[in-house]
Amino acid sequence: MNKFDYHQLDDIIHSRIRLAIIAVLITVDDAEFNFLKEKVNTTDGNLSVHIRKLEEAGYVLVKKEFIDRKPKTVYSLSNKGKKAFEIYVEQLSKLIKK
Repeated sequence: MNKFDYHQLDDIIHSRIRLAIIAVLITVDDAEFNFLKEKVNTTDGNLSVHIRKLEEAGYVLVKKEFIDRKPKTVYSLSNKGKKAFEIYVEQLSKLIKK
């Protein structure tokens, strides 16, 4: 029987807030900042820090635009992010099945 290796869990995803962000984004095409903030139930600053980390890892795509002179930021999960989440869930499933 193989032992579960927790080192295989993705440290980028394995944070409560980042995991929550990805869990929300996996269910939608894209999401605005305030929508994510509400769904994740965190502060502006916390959300910004964690989204930036996901963006730097290539897991989240960010699109910024102005609509009627108001800034609008929209986030979506990249293909790399989707694959990383899929692998993360598979790793957790291995742990549960042991």
